[in-house]
Amino acid sequence: MGNGPAPFSDIGKRAKDLLTKDYNFGHKFSLSVPSSTGLGLVATGLKKDQIFLGDINTIYKSGNTTVDVKVDTYSNVTTKVTLNDILPSAKVAVSFKIPDHKSGKLDVHYLHPHAAIDSSIGLTPTPHLEFSTAIGNKDLSLGAEVGFDTASASFTKCNSGIGLNNHDYSTSIILADKGETLKASYIHFVNPSTTVAAELSHRFSNYENSFIIGSSHLVDPFTLVKTRFSDNGKIAMLYQREWRPKSLITFSAEYDSKVRSASPKLGLALALKP
Repeated sequence: MGNGPAPFSDIGKRAKDLLTKDYNFGHKFSLSVPSSTGLGLVATGLKKDQIFLGDINTIYKSGNTTVDVKVDTYSNVTTKVTLNDILPSAKVAVSFKIPDHKSGKLDVHYLHPHAAIDSSIGLTPTPHLEFSTAIGNKDLSLGAEVGFDTASASFTKCNSGIGLNNHDYSTSIILADKGETLKASYIHFVNPSTTVAAELSHRFSNYENSFIIGSSHLVDPFTLVKTRFSDNGKIAMLYQREWRPKSLITFSAEYDSKVRSASPKLGLALALKP
Protein backbone atom coordinates (compact mmCIF):
# COMPACT_ATOMS: atom_id res chain seq x y z
CA MET A 1 0.00 0.00 0.00
CA GLY A 2 3.01 2.26 0.26
CA ASN A 3 2.83 2.89 -3.50
CA GLY A 4 -0.90 3.65 -3.51
CA PRO A 5 -2.50 7.10 -3.45
CA ALA A 6 -3.10 8.93 -0.22
CA PRO A 7 -6.70 9.74 0.82
CA PHE A 8 -8.31 12.77 -0.81
CA SER A 9 -7.90 14.74 2.42
CA ASP A 10 -4.11 14.45 2.04
CA ILE A 11 -4.01 16.27 -1.32
CA GLY A 12 -2.22 19.54 -0.57
CA LYS A 13 -1.67 18.55 3.06
CA ARG A 14 2.12 18.94 2.98
CA ALA A 15 1.93 22.63 2.10
CA LYS A 16 -0.98 23.25 4.47
CA ASP A 17 0.89 21.68 7.39
CA LEU A 18 3.94 23.87 6.81
CA LEU A 19 1.78 27.00 6.64
CA THR A 20 -0.54 26.28 9.57
CA LYS A 21 0.55 23.36 11.77
CA ASP A 22 1.70 24.15 15.34
CA TYR A 23 0.90 27.87 15.03
CA ASN A 24 -1.23 28.95 17.99
CA PHE A 25 -1.80 32.30 19.60
CA GLY A 26 -3.07 31.37 23.04
CA HIS A 27 -1.70 29.49 26.05
CA LYS A 28 -1.95 25.78 25.39
CA PHE A 29 -0.76 22.79 27.35
CA SER A 30 -0.51 19.18 26.22
CA LEU A 31 0.53 16.15 28.24
CA SER A 32 0.90 12.73 26.66
CA VAL A 33 1.57 9.66 28.79
CA PRO A 34 2.11 6.48 26.73
CA SER A 35 2.13 3.02 28.23
CA SER A 36 3.48 -0.34 27.16
CA THR A 37 0.11 -1.86 28.12
CA GLY A 38 -1.64 0.11 25.38
CA LEU A 39 -3.30 2.64 27.73
CA GLY A 40 -2.39 6.29 27.13
CA LEU A 41 -3.53 9.64 28.53
CA VAL A 42 -3.56 12.99 26.74
CA ALA A 43 -4.59 16.23 28.49
CA THR A 44 -4.83 19.61 26.76
CA GLY A 45 -5.83 23.04 27.97
CA LEU A 46 -6.43 26.45 26.38
CA LYS A 47 -7.21 29.74 28.09
CA LYS A 48 -9.63 31.77 25.97
CA ASP A 49 -11.46 34.95 27.00
CA GLN A 50 -10.55 34.30 30.65
CA ILE A 51 -12.13 30.84 30.49
CA PHE A 52 -10.02 27.71 30.70
CA LEU A 53 -11.05 25.16 28.11
CA GLY A 54 -9.63 21.69 28.43
CA ASP A 55 -9.84 18.15 27.16
CA ILE A 56 -8.75 14.87 28.69
CA ASN A 57 -8.20 11.97 26.32
CA THR A 58 -7.88 8.35 27.36
CA ILE A 59 -6.60 6.13 24.57
CA TYR A 60 -6.55 2.36 24.84
CA LYS A 61 -5.03 0.06 22.23
CA SER A 62 -5.34 -3.68 22.16
CA GLY A 63 -4.49 -5.65 19.06
CA ASN A 64 -6.38 -4.13 16.14
CA THR A 65 -8.75 -2.15 18.36
CA THR A 66 -8.34 1.44 19.54
CA VAL A 67 -10.71 3.15 21.99
CA ASP A 68 -10.45 6.94 22.31
CA VAL A 69 -12.49 8.68 25.03
CA LYS A 70 -12.41 12.47 25.37
CA VAL A 71 -13.99 14.56 28.14
CA ASP A 72 -14.12 18.35 27.73
CA THR A 73 -14.68 21.25 30.11
CA TYR A 74 -18.46 21.05 29.71
CA SER A 75 -18.57 17.33 30.63
CA ASN A 76 -19.28 16.23 27.07
CA VAL A 77 -17.94 12.72 26.45
CA THR A 78 -16.79 11.74 22.96
CA THR A 79 -16.03 8.07 22.31
CA LYS A 80 -14.47 6.60 19.18
CA VAL A 81 -13.84 2.89 18.63
CA THR A 82 -11.61 1.96 15.67
CA LEU A 83 -11.20 -1.56 14.30
CA ASN A 84 -8.15 -1.90 12.05
CA ASP A 85 -7.85 -4.56 9.35
CA ILE A 86 -11.39 -5.81 9.99
CA LEU A 87 -11.17 -6.68 6.28
CA PRO A 88 -7.98 -6.69 4.18
CA SER A 89 -6.80 -3.06 3.83
CA ALA A 90 -9.91 -1.71 5.58
CA LYS A 91 -10.70 -0.16 8.94
CA VAL A 92 -13.98 0.83 10.57
CA ALA A 93 -14.62 3.45 13.24
CA VAL A 94 -17.75 4.18 15.28
CA SER A 95 -17.98 7.45 17.22
CA PHE A 96 -20.64 9.12 19.37
CA LYS A 97 -21.02 11.89 21.93
CA ILE A 98 -22.79 11.82 25.28
CA PRO A 99 -25.38 13.29 25.92
CA ASP A 100 -25.97 14.08 22.20
CA HIS A 101 -27.85 10.97 21.02
CA LYS A 102 -27.84 12.22 17.40
CA SER A 103 -24.05 12.35 17.13
CA GLY A 104 -23.39 8.70 16.21
CA LYS A 105 -21.27 8.19 13.10
CA LEU A 106 -19.83 5.26 11.20
CA ASP A 107 -16.60 5.71 9.21
CA VAL A 108 -15.16 3.19 6.77
CA HIS A 109 -11.67 3.56 5.24
CA TYR A 110 -10.33 1.35 2.47
CA LEU A 111 -6.88 1.41 0.84
CA HIS A 112 -6.10 -0.24 -2.49
CA PRO A 113 -2.85 -0.17 -4.50
CA HIS A 114 -4.57 2.25 -6.90
CA ALA A 115 -7.35 3.80 -4.81
CA ALA A 116 -8.14 5.22 -1.37
CA ILE A 117 -11.79 5.39 -0.30
CA ASP A 118 -13.28 7.07 2.77
CA SER A 119 -16.97 7.08 3.66
CA SER A 120 -18.99 8.34 6.60
CA ILE A 121 -22.65 8.04 7.57
CA GLY A 122 -24.50 9.54 10.50
CA LEU A 123 -26.35 6.99 12.62
CA THR A 124 -29.67 8.86 12.61
CA PRO A 125 -32.99 8.48 10.76
CA THR A 126 -31.93 11.35 8.44
CA PRO A 127 -28.17 10.83 8.24
CA HIS A 128 -25.47 13.06 6.88
CA LEU A 129 -23.44 11.20 4.25
CA GLU A 130 -19.87 11.84 3.14
CA PHE A 131 -17.80 10.02 0.54
CA SER A 132 -14.34 10.65 -0.88
CA THR A 133 -12.05 8.76 -3.19
CA ALA A 134 -8.61 9.19 -4.72
CA ILE A 135 -7.13 7.15 -7.55
CA GLY A 136 -3.58 6.95 -8.87
CA ASN A 137 -0.37 6.17 -7.06
CA LYS A 138 1.97 7.73 -4.51
CA ASP A 139 3.27 10.23 -7.11
CA LEU A 140 0.05 11.31 -8.83
CA SER A 141 -3.47 11.21 -7.41
CA LEU A 142 -6.84 12.51 -8.60
CA GLY A 143 -9.79 12.63 -6.25
CA ALA A 144 -13.11 14.09 -5.18
CA GLU A 145 -15.37 14.30 -2.13
CA VAL A 146 -19.07 14.93 -1.63
CA GLY A 147 -21.31 15.47 1.36
CA PHE A 148 -25.08 15.05 1.34
CA ASP A 149 -27.64 15.95 4.01
CA THR A 150 -30.64 13.66 3.69
CA ALA A 151 -32.74 15.87 5.99
CA SER A 152 -32.64 18.80 3.56
CA ALA A 153 -31.85 16.73 0.44
CA SER A 154 -28.94 19.04 -0.34
CA PHE A 155 -25.23 18.72 -0.96
CA THR A 156 -23.10 20.13 1.87
CA LYS A 157 -19.79 19.77 0.04
CA CYS A 158 -18.53 18.97 -3.42
CA ASN A 159 -14.77 19.25 -3.96
CA SER A 160 -12.25 17.79 -6.38
CA GLY A 161 -8.51 17.98 -6.75
CA ILE A 162 -5.28 16.63 -8.16
CA GLY A 163 -1.95 16.18 -6.39
CA LEU A 164 1.56 15.59 -7.70
CA ASN A 165 4.32 14.40 -5.38
CA ASN A 166 8.07 14.20 -5.91
CA HIS A 167 11.00 13.78 -3.55
CA ASP A 168 11.88 17.47 -4.14
CA TYR A 169 8.40 19.03 -4.28
CA SER A 170 4.67 18.52 -3.96
CA THR A 171 1.92 20.51 -5.68
CA SER A 172 -1.86 20.39 -5.79
CA ILE A 173 -4.91 22.07 -7.33
CA ILE A 174 -8.26 21.83 -5.54
CA LEU A 175 -11.69 23.08 -6.63
CA ALA A 176 -13.47 23.67 -3.32
CA ASP A 177 -16.63 25.23 -1.85
CA LYS A 178 -18.87 23.57 -4.46
CA GLY A 179 -16.83 25.06 -7.27
CA GLU A 180 -16.65 28.57 -5.79
CA THR A 181 -12.96 28.50 -4.84
CA LEU A 182 -9.85 27.38 -6.68
CA LYS A 183 -6.82 26.63 -4.50
CA ALA A 184 -3.30 25.90 -5.69
CA SER A 185 -0.48 24.93 -3.34
CA TYR A 186 3.21 24.19 -3.79
CA ILE A 187 5.91 23.01 -1.39
CA HIS A 188 9.58 22.68 -2.29
CA PHE A 189 12.20 20.85 -0.26
CA VAL A 190 15.24 23.04 -0.89
CA ASN A 191 17.56 20.82 1.14
CA PRO A 192 17.21 18.49 4.17
CA SER A 193 16.97 21.53 6.46
CA THR A 194 14.95 24.11 4.50
CA THR A 195 11.48 23.96 2.98
CA VAL A 196 9.32 26.66 1.39
CA ALA A 197 5.60 26.60 0.56
CA ALA A 198 2.86 28.78 -0.91
CA GLU A 199 -0.91 28.61 -1.31
CA LEU A 200 -2.97 30.74 -3.70
CA SER A 201 -6.77 31.03 -3.65
CA HIS A 202 -9.25 32.55 -6.08
CA ARG A 203 -12.99 33.01 -5.48
CA PHE A 204 -15.03 33.06 -8.66
CA SER A 205 -18.05 34.82 -7.12
CA ASN A 206 -16.23 38.06 -6.27
CA TYR A 207 -12.92 37.58 -8.14
CA GLU A 208 -11.04 37.82 -4.86
CA ASN A 209 -7.48 36.53 -4.75
CA SER A 210 -5.45 35.67 -1.66
CA PHE A 211 -2.13 34.06 -0.93
CA ILE A 212 0.04 32.83 1.90
CA ILE A 213 3.72 31.93 1.78
CA GLY A 214 5.92 30.34 4.40
CA SER A 215 9.18 28.60 5.18
CA SER A 216 10.55 26.02 7.58
CA HIS A 217 14.16 25.65 8.65
CA LEU A 218 15.86 23.14 10.92
CA VAL A 219 18.52 25.08 12.81
CA ASP A 220 19.76 21.84 14.34
CA PRO A 221 18.26 18.36 14.90
CA PHE A 222 16.27 19.71 17.88
CA THR A 223 15.28 23.24 16.79
CA LEU A 224 12.73 24.26 14.15
CA VAL A 225 11.98 27.81 12.96
CA LYS A 226 9.02 28.66 10.73
CA THR A 227 7.87 31.93 9.14
CA ARG A 228 4.62 32.90 7.39
CA PHE A 229 3.31 35.91 5.48
CA SER A 230 -0.16 36.43 3.99
CA ASP A 231 -1.69 39.00 1.66
CA ASN A 232 -3.77 40.46 4.50
CA GLY A 233 -0.58 41.81 6.03
CA LYS A 234 -0.24 39.29 8.86
CA ILE A 235 3.30 38.10 9.60
CA ALA A 236 3.90 35.09 11.84
CA MET A 237 6.84 33.13 13.17
CA LEU A 238 7.27 29.94 15.16
CA TYR A 239 10.11 28.60 17.27
CA GLN A 240 9.97 24.96 18.37
CA ARG A 241 12.53 23.18 20.53
CA GLU A 242 12.68 19.48 21.40
CA TRP A 243 14.31 19.76 24.79
CA ARG A 244 13.95 16.05 25.51
CA PRO A 245 12.81 13.12 23.31
CA LYS A 246 9.31 13.88 21.96
CA SER A 247 8.86 16.74 24.45
CA LEU A 248 8.36 20.06 22.67
CA ILE A 249 8.04 23.70 23.61
CA THR A 250 6.61 25.93 20.88
CA PHE A 251 6.52 29.73 20.82
CA SER A 252 4.41 31.50 18.19
CA ALA A 253 3.95 35.19 17.36
CA GLU A 254 1.78 37.01 14.83
CA TYR A 255 1.72 40.70 13.90
CA ASP A 256 -0.86 42.49 11.74
CA SER A 257 1.15 45.06 9.77
CA LYS A 258 -2.03 46.74 8.45
CA VAL A 259 -3.21 47.68 11.96
CA ARG A 260 -0.63 50.01 13.44
CA SER A 261 -2.17 50.08 16.89
CA ALA A 262 -2.43 46.28 17.14
CA SER A 263 -0.17 44.43 19.54
CA PRO A 264 1.50 41.18 18.46
CA LYS A 265 -0.35 38.00 19.35
CA LEU A 266 1.74 35.53 21.30
CA GLY A 267 1.24 31.84 21.96
CA LEU A 268 2.98 29.16 23.96
CA ALA A 269 2.44 25.41 23.69
CA LEU A 270 4.06 22.69 25.77
CA ALA A 271 3.90 19.00 24.98
CA LEU A 272 5.42 16.50 27.41
CA LYS A 273 6.14 12.82 26.99
CA PRO A 274 7.73 11.10 29.98
